[in-house]
Amino acid sequence: MSDTDALIRIGPWLLLILAAEFVNGWTDAPNAIATVVSTRVMHPGTAVLMAATLNAAGAFAGLEVASTIGQGIIDASLVDIQTVGAAMMGIVIWSTTAWWYGLPTSESHGLVAGLTGAGVATAGWEAIQWEGWKKVLIGILFSSFLGFFFGLFFMIAILWIARRWRPSTVKTVFGRLQIVSSAFMAFSHGSNDGQKFIGVFTLALVLGGLLPEFAVPWWVILLCAATMGVGTAVGGWRIIKTLGLRLTRLDPVHGFAAETAAGLTIMGAGAFGIPLSTTHTISTTIMGVGSTRGLSAVKWGMAGSIVTAWILTFPICGLIAYVTARLVR
Repeated sequence: MSDTDALIRIGPWLLLILAAEFVNGWTDAPNAIATVVSTRVMHPGTAVLMAATLNAAGAFAGLEVASTIGQGIIDASLVDIQTVGAAMMGIVIWSTTAWWYGLPTSESHGLVAGLTGAGVATAGWEAIQWEGWKKVLIGILFSSFLGFFFGLFFMIAILWIARRWRPSTVKTVFGRLQIVSSAFMAFSHGSNDGQKFIGVFTLALVLGGLLPEFAVPWWVILLCAATMGVGTAVGGWRIIKTLGLRLTRLDPVHGFAAETAAGLTIMGAGAFGIPLSTTHTISTTIMGVGSTRGLSAVKWGMAGSIVTAWILTFPICGLIAYVTARLVR
């Protein structure tokens, strides 16, 4: 079979992966710019362009997470291209539903759950590689508890440093610094979350016979990064509104603290190939930052809705992928 024939055969599955990446742009990539838009430091259009560019740059910065997702969750020798496509269905259906209600979901966890559910439907539990799942569980620890307390203590440190500054000085200085922290957050998002669908796309090329082994081509990085950027531009405002306006009131100093704390957490995890949820990370750092003004400053009802969506992601995406894989077969 020629490469052209193979591409035609697996083309619909590749488009489904890009659809999941597009939805990722709706629901996950806006995390990088939610605070800088909500504090009115940057215009939404400019922020989206910056996020798309630096997400792509972050994806080129390393491929450890792409390798974990592409090779460390399911055994490629026991599954096929339909397995990957079924996993994408779980993400597209669940994340689109949550996006409609303005709830940020974790495509990272949806992706892992979907691959697991589809893998079990295809080849049983022996298709699952538990070493990769260990990294996912470590990522949950990084993105939740570490994110919250890092945001809390980072904000306390900033307040101590700027305790004698005039309010106007604080606003001016951190308004400028927040542009830098938002850029850093976008870059770190690409270095971790942006790599996940790159890993899946590459896995699909291997399963489809277009690549002899798992090695990420440069054009896959560009294609996935561009797809995610378009998704952010089309539908990202719902998530920006939830994280930037409905979770707690943010000023530039709070946005800077949340983005910097989240970016450092994500970069630290990415260096070890740990796939974590950028949604979890920025949400918990915002909660931590907001808590410095008192626990009542955080709208815990909205926080509870976000956490509920996180918890439901694993079983729902896994079940949809499992059922889809069984139907396809």
